[in-house]
Amino acid sequence: MMPDVIGGPFADVLSSTLECILEIVLTSKNVFIEKKSFAELSDYLNRIVPFLKEINRKNITDSTPWQNVIQILNQQTVDARQLILECSKKNKVYLLMNCRHIAKRIENITREISRALSCIPLASLDISSGIKEDIVQVMDSMRTAEFKTAIAEEEILNKIDSGIHQRNVDRSYANKLLVSIAEAIGVSTESSALRREFEEFKDEIDNARLRKDQAEALQMDQIIALLERADAATSRQEKEKKYFIKRKSLGNQPLEPLLSFYCPITREVMTDPVETPSGHTFERCAIEKWLAEGNLCPMTSTPLNNTMMRPNKTLRQSIEEWKDRNTMITIANMKLKLSSTEEDEVLNCLERVKDICEQREIHREWVIMEDYIPILIKLLDSKSRDIRNLVLEVLCVLAKDGDDAKERIAEVDNALESIVRSLGRRIGERKSAVALLLELSKCKSVQESIGKVQGCILLLVTMSSCDDNKAAKDARDVLENISFSDDNVILMAQANYFKYLLQRLSSGSSDVKLLMAKTLGEMELTDHNKSSLFEEGVLDSLLSSLSHGEVEVKQAGVKALLNLSSLPRNGQDMIRKGVMRPLLDMLYRHTASQSLRELVAATITNLAFSASSEALSLLDADEDVYELFSLVNLNGPAVQQSILQAFCAMCKSPSGANVKTKLAQCSAVQVLMQFCEHSNSNVRSDAIKLLCCLIENGNGGVIQEYVDQNFIEILLKIIKTSQDEEEIASAMGITSNLPKSSQISDWLFAAEGLPVFSKFLDEVKHKSSCKLQLVENAVGTLCHFTVSINQQTQRIAGLVPKLIRLLDQGTSLTKNRAAICLAQLSENSQTLSRTIPKRSGLWCFSPSQVELCPIHRGICTLETSFCLVEAGAVGPLVRVLGDPDPGACEASLDALLTLIKDEKLQSGAKVLAEENAIPSMIKLLNSPSPRLQEKVLNSLERLFRLVEYKQRYGSSAQMPIVDLTQRGTSNIKSVAAKVLAQLNVLHDQSSYF
Repeated sequence: MMPDVIGGPFADVLSSTLECILEIVLTSKNVFIEKKSFAELSDYLNRIVPFLKEINRKNITDSTPWQNVIQILNQQTVDARQLILECSKKNKVYLLMNCRHIAKRIENITREISRALSCIPLASLDISSGIKEDIVQVMDSMRTAEFKTAIAEEEILNKIDSGIHQRNVDRSYANKLLVSIAEAIGVSTESSALRREFEEFKDEIDNARLRKDQAEALQMDQIIALLERADAATSRQEKEKKYFIKRKSLGNQPLEPLLSFYCPITREVMTDPVETPSGHTFERCAIEKWLAEGNLCPMTSTPLNNTMMRPNKTLRQSIEEWKDRNTMITIANMKLKLSSTEEDEVLNCLERVKDICEQREIHREWVIMEDYIPILIKLLDSKSRDIRNLVLEVLCVLAKDGDDAKERIAEVDNALESIVRSLGRRIGERKSAVALLLELSKCKSVQESIGKVQGCILLLVTMSSCDDNKAAKDARDVLENISFSDDNVILMAQANYFKYLLQRLSSGSSDVKLLMAKTLGEMELTDHNKSSLFEEGVLDSLLSSLSHGEVEVKQAGVKALLNLSSLPRNGQDMIRKGVMRPLLDMLYRHTASQSLRELVAATITNLAFSASSEALSLLDADEDVYELFSLVNLNGPAVQQSILQAFCAMCKSPSGANVKTKLAQCSAVQVLMQFCEHSNSNVRSDAIKLLCCLIENGNGGVIQEYVDQNFIEILLKIIKTSQDEEEIASAMGITSNLPKSSQISDWLFAAEGLPVFSKFLDEVKHKSSCKLQLVENAVGTLCHFTVSINQQTQRIAGLVPKLIRLLDQGTSLTKNRAAICLAQLSENSQTLSRTIPKRSGLWCFSPSQVELCPIHRGICTLETSFCLVEAGAVGPLVRVLGDPDPGACEASLDALLTLIKDEKLQSGAKVLAEENAIPSMIKLLNSPSPRLQEKVLNSLERLFRLVEYKQRYGSSAQMPIVDLTQRGTSNIKSVAAKVLAQLNVLHDQSSYF
């Protein structure tokens, strides 16, 4: 057997090939086009890596066959890498135009690699049978692999080929084509983005010319000529410049057609000329009809059939160019006739212009560029009804092509006002005017301007109920199009449009219900309008649409409810009117479409937030709680999010405790814990927020049996990586509310949680509610680390100064939790305080005397014993006793009381007195919290055992304590009486004991 050594050029080339394959696998995801094909190639190459690595370890004879194989592999992988680089860097439109060629290159590379591998003598190689089997399978797959462009890309290329072949495609064709291209390559369909991409595409073609790739450049020029007809591809100025250069080169007079343009049969200019084998040309439909009647060739009297004729593309192109030339000249020359004082001449000219505009889209573009629009608008002031009506029809034809024409019409001074005036005239003119306004209202930049024209909306509302169905529908459509503006909605309301619709709704007409619901669903309404519409009784009508048989009406009704329910007052009215039952029924129904479910779920979320501000119950029956929550496992992310948000709102409502209990009974906690790993970050975030709601305020026990180390690590990962501050705060809310146990503390330590939570303490400098919540929950979680002291004491000690600062800077809850941490640490101070070593030997050689802790009578430091006195925490804790929140006061009191625990009473009382803590404690006797009152009484009872403090503070405490004997609980009365006995106010035998 040959030694396992390889060296020299062969080894270098093989190593280079392996590196190249690795680069291909990594970079193939960056391509803009043919992603699937590149992924397949990458997979093939990845599968041959183990084989090549095995070869690399063997001593292969540096023979010519092996050299050829490796050279081919190396060359093909280098080609593949270069192709990936091109497809990651070049213009996306250019790559799309070349996607067939790219797919073919990938296929050739794949098959060449397969051919090279097939030349390797596998049988003689000393490699594992598994690798041999794998490489044979890969070779077979690569040999037969076919790479084709994606269906969407192929459709675009086919449309481009068809457009180039037809030559006379209109602007709308190019517009749609350019949008399809943008969607295929992942570019915005905004005009500016399309134009920028198109300009880069043209630059790429210029580079092809520099590379002297003339064939490619010629093909791309045809594509550019096609796409340049799109509005976004060329600016208005560029189009006009090209147009006028061409028009000025044509002269001023139309040309007569050449004789060759005429069909020998019809004696008219041909539109689709076909040529016979004898070289004669006829109009296609004319010669086909001639031959179908059994006639011979009209020119040669020889037999002919349809299969013997072919299109005469050259002649057809010449005819089209002649027609375009004459039409261009005609359009330019007719403009002056529109200024004639003769009504008949103006009418004839308008008829001719209308006819030309209706023939082809390019004709309409020429009319616009010849600046006909201002002239036509001026004619709307004519006294002739026929002229005005014809002008409106011409403008309507012009407006149909795109936003550019609509904007040009609206930009002319008083154009919209002149059109609106026609709304108030006779029925024929009104119909033409509203048809034109409908076209104009399809352009977003014109919509609001229409509504601003004085009297326009009132006239449209009037027309919306006229007897002419077409005109009435057009008027309603215009109103719907312009209703996005709050100003327009107000005007529509003033014109009683919604009252009209509501009246029509009583008829039960589906189309009116649909229109009403769609209008209310799409409008951007102010809160005032939402409220006003409710007062008009729209809710009852919308509720009726929920039970309608037609899905479209039902969906539009829900969308309208979604829009209106964003105002809490409306949402509350909806709940009272019983809207929840039909919404829930639609959500539960398996036959409902996904889009309808999403709308229903989003509406329920709005209603849940509305109910949370009032004592309203959203879900009355337990079954609805269980069934609604169960849907989070059966629907897509949008519905899941809405349901989770709805329950979160319900948990925060006045009836939240009842909802939390029901959710706990339906195993919601386990489901939400699983959702903490949901693939959709938004669903995960809402699940964490709801889980936080369920376990807050001392309800952490409901989660305890399901918490393990893995769950702790999941929460820590979210806190570290999430970009959503509310989600981070909620995740920390969960950790802060977990029951205190040594096991959970150990898991948090093991997950390196201490530095993660401690970094949030500095956020107290910010005043946003979310930042403050982050601090509150971070401190709450740190309580886990201070429950018991272990080998992590040094790391915990570094947090103490931050906790002390929070006593002055934090919210009441932050102060509460910081005080709890300090109290837990202080509980261990006595055992952690170091005793003074006994002196031995000669006293003069003993260590110098050290300063003792006044509380623990040993050597205390912040780092070793967490002593509150050494840490300087007593003063800040005393200040917290003045906080209005009883919870913060109680936690601070608990921390201070660790200083007078057991035998530390004398020394601790002295420290408390020095920090003026006792008067603050006495003030807490007036707290509304009975538990806090009882704690203060118990602490005073201990302090007053010391005569010094009884004499010093007894008189100030006497009256509040007497008051507690009158109004306190039985326990408080008993303790209060005991303290009063200490103060010699009550006899030991008093009935209070």
